[in-house]
Amino acid sequence: MIVKLAEKRGFCFGVEDAIEIAEKAIDEHGAGNVVALGPVIHNRQVVERLESAGLRQSGRLEELEPGANVLIRSHGATPDVLQQAEKKRLNVIDATCVLVKKAQEVVKRLHQEGYRVVMIGDRNHPEVRGVIAYAPDVVVIDHVEDVARELPHKEKLGIVAQTTHAPEHVAQIIAAIVKRPYVELRIVNTLCLEVIRRQQAAVKLAGEVDVMFVLGGRHSANTQEMARLCREAGVDTYHLETWADFDPSMVEGKSIAGIAAGASTPDWVINDFADRLREV
Repeated sequence: MIVKLAEKRGFCFGVEDAIEIAEKAIDEHGAGNVVALGPVIHNRQVVERLESAGLRQSGRLEELEPGANVLIRSHGATPDVLQQAEKKRLNVIDATCVLVKKAQEVVKRLHQEGYRVVMIGDRNHPEVRGVIAYAPDVVVIDHVEDVARELPHKEKLGIVAQTTHAPEHVAQIIAAIVKRPYVELRIVNTLCLEVIRRQQAAVKLAGEVDVMFVLGGRHSANTQEMARLCREAGVDTYHLETWADFDPSMVEGKSIAGIAAGASTPDWVINDFADRLREV
């Protein structure tokens, strides 16, 4: 089988930083002495590697003793969580992506300047849950249909977006907002350029192959978005985590396969998949 790889794929700088911070914390404090508040990134294979190196997982600060080392995941944390950690005298190790931090700061500033904050994103995603906690009454929307149903009338709106969203998707929603009578609109670009470059590379490759494999965690928002964009480009697309998810029926009648990968997918997963696919 002929296999082509997307020009841009795999780890972004935010993911690389988070993993490096986690590994450094384990080295400094010892195996079993660092607790992550949820998966550091949305990739099961990387999380399992960190756990085997000695990173513990916990979703509750109440379980931790004063002085414990707490790792904040790349998706960030709410102000309440950070305040609770300070109150319990925990040692906070912050692996929040710098672009997520920017979104948090923008939401806080927009509220202080009198805007009703609107976030375009998945309300159940940990990044979004963390970001909207930096201002009261943030409206979260993710579909054009939400605009008429969810947004307040005749207010000053300050608009941000989940960092991993495709710009085309965000633009469609903003276009629907612009058509409505708001006093003022302020749009701050919080999208991740690294994610956009990977999405663009995947879509470009999708036009050159018979089938696309998008590799990444099941819960990775940017990987899910990449797979959606490839399907919209008109090519059969499969979102898989590793080679273990592959089925030969996926390539029946196909001669050229493309591989793209989300921003939290490690090189070893991509290379292993490509090597095995070439042998099919």
